[in-house]
Amino acid sequence: MNVTLLAGGVGGARLAHGLDLALGAAPVSTSAQTGTSPQALTVVVNVGDDTELHGLAISPDIDTVVYTLAALNDEDRGWGLRGESYATLSALKDLGEDTWFTLGDRDLATHIVRTQRLRRGEPLSAVTAHLAASMGVGPRIVPVTDDHLATLVDTPSGRLGFQEYFVGRQHADAVLGLHFEGADAAHPAPGVLDALAADLVVLAPSNPFLSIEPLLAVQGVREALATAPGRRVAVSPIVGGQAIKGPAAQILETLGHEVSALGVARIYADLVDVMVIDERDAALAGPVADLGLTVHVTDTVMGGPPGRERLARELLALV
Repeated sequence: MNVTLLAGGVGGARLAHGLDLALGAAPVSTSAQTGTSPQALTVVVNVGDDTELHGLAISPDIDTVVYTLAALNDEDRGWGLRGESYATLSALKDLGEDTWFTLGDRDLATHIVRTQRLRRGEPLSAVTAHLAASMGVGPRIVPVTDDHLATLVDTPSGRLGFQEYFVGRQHADAVLGLHFEGADAAHPAPGVLDALAADLVVLAPSNPFLSIEPLLAVQGVREALATAPGRRVAVSPIVGGQAIKGPAAQILETLGHEVSALGVARIYADLVDVMVIDERDAALAGPVADLGLTVHVTDTVMGGPPGRERLARELLALV
C-alpha cells in the first residue's frame, strides 16, 4: 500500500512515525529518498513557517518530521533534538544577538548543511532528501514546494511573519486572517502531485490553517487532492472542543468556524472521504456524516509510539 501524509508540526510528525511503524518501513538508500525507488510512505510537509535566522535557512516542520522519524527528537517538547546543548545560543546572546528562537548546537548543524546546499543551488526537496537519508529515515520526506512560500498572519497588531506570531509572541494574538506569500507562483516540488495519487492520502491532525492550508495553497495541490483516486482521510486536531496542541481552537473561533471536530470536518468536506474524530466527540458523528463523509470514531490522542502505531493501523484499515 502506498500512503501519503500531508503534515506540519508535532501532530503531523507523530502520525508520520505511526504510519512508518505500521507500514514496517525499513531504512532506504539516498537514491530512494530522491525518488528513484517507490516508497510505501511519503510525507508532504509544510514550508510556510520556514525562516532565516542568523544567516541560516530553517525549516521547522521539515526538521520536526525528520527528527521524529529518525528517533532523534525531544519527545517532551515535541520539537528539536533530544539531549541538546545551547552553548552557541548562549554565546550569541552574550554578543548582543536576539535569541528568542531557540536553536540547539546539534540542530544548528542541520541548518548549516541546509543553508550551504541551498546556496549551491540545490532545491529544498533535494536537500531534505539528503538530510533525511543521512539520519536513516526511510519514508520519503518532501517539502510541498521548492519555491518561496511564507505564511503571514493578520492580527490586531498588524501583519506578522509566522515565527514572530508563533514563537516570538507565543501565538497570543487573535488571528484575523492568513496570507500565503508566494503561493500564486509556487509550484509543487517534484513528486508531490504523484504522491497524491496514493492508495491512501491522510491529512494529519495538524493545524488546518497554519499547517495544512499552506500546502493546499500551492498551485495544483488542492485540485489534485480533491480529485485524488485513493481513499482520502482527515484526522481532527480538535478533541472535545480543544486543540491537542497549539492555537487551532483559537483560530477556528476568530475566523468564524465552530470549535469542534464538526467545524474541522466542514473545512475538509470537499477534500476527503473519511473524517476521523475522537471518541469524546462521538456525538458529532451524525452531523459529520450529514456532510457526506464517512466517520470513524476512535482514540485520536496518539501519545507515544504504541498509540501512534495503533491509530495508523486504523487508518490503513480504512482503505
